[in-house]
Amino acid sequence: MGGELLTLFLAGDVMLGRGVDQILPHPGDPALPEAYVSDARTYVELAEAANGTIPWRAPYSWPWGEALGLLDAAAPDARVLNLETSVTQSDDIAPGKAVHYRMHPANLPCLAAVRPDVCALANNHVLDYGRRGLAETLDSLAAAGLRAAGAGRDLAEARRPAVVPIPGKRRLLVFSLGTASSGVPHGWAATADRSGIYFSDESSDAAAADAAGRIRRAKRSGDLVVVSIHWGSNWGYTVPRDQIRFAHTLVDSGADVVHGHSSHHPRPFEVYRGHLVLYGCGDLIDDYEGIGGNERYRDDLRLLYLVALEPDTGRLDHARLVPLQAHRMRLRHASLEDSVWLHEVLARTGRTFGTHLARDPEGALTVRGG
Repeated sequence: MGGELLTLFLAGDVMLGRGVDQILPHPGDPALPEAYVSDARTYVELAEAANGTIPWRAPYSWPWGEALGLLDAAAPDARVLNLETSVTQSDDIAPGKAVHYRMHPANLPCLAAVRPDVCALANNHVLDYGRRGLAETLDSLAAAGLRAAGAGRDLAEARRPAVVPIPGKRRLLVFSLGTASSGVPHGWAATADRSGIYFSDESSDAAAADAAGRIRRAKRSGDLVVVSIHWGSNWGYTVPRDQIRFAHTLVDSGADVVHGHSSHHPRPFEVYRGHLVLYGCGDLIDDYEGIGGNERYRDDLRLLYLVALEPDTGRLDHARLVPLQAHRMRLRHASLEDSVWLHEVLARTGRTFGTHLARDPEGALTVRGG
């Protein structure tokens, strides 16, 4: 191994629209085209009914809560998250969808507070307010100096990886893909003359070969590659065979980490040929507090993924998973009891992958490279 370990912070879904947008300094129009909730402020009221008062003009850092201090202490070399919301004032509502997310562009300092190096955009909410909303999202992120991957004004831009300088005169390449299994409409796929996302299909050998070829062509000596992919259902721990096969193809073709997301709670992960595959990181920021129906999955519990890689090989040395809890639309440390619960669930549901998960006295979970 040459040089010190490189540490990445990987986050699951960051959903700063709807209720979260409403508590920030510049809330957008709260009207929602949803069958059951017509006003985004209702989601704040549900959270308050569950856990107590929330400030309605909260500082931009509010949703991140105690996560910011943890990240500063960890000092990761790069930060990658799935931004699952449009950043727009567009009213071009995408038809045929049950849920729509947008945040006001003036609230982007909330996103900037976590200092992301790359925002993955290939997901099922980035075009919730149409292609005009996507264009404003891309322009707003660029104006704020925030890199994006997975969406663009045409297919070439959507497929292009974000490039982040990292220590050792190296580069981190981040590809972002979205799939129909996570609810991405087929019509959102970018084409040569139409904006959209890098759309893929984890059940297709041709799609896997296409992604693999793009990794091989883009990766240079010394580069590390993260493939951020939005796939799968919202709930449950079963990982479909198609996803496993797709992830293994990516690693075999040069991906160092597969950063999977879409599920609202953490899913199992594996170390394949020495490389970390996260099948579902779970939400990190959302407005689901107080919504009932899936309590058995404990979606109030969130994880910070701090992934330490060998710089020369991209192989996993270790990953530290720090449990947090959403409370009053803000992240706080999870209790030791909740950390034990997460440890038991992830150890049990990940047993088929042969991954050993340890828990330290402070509640953080650790997986070692294989």
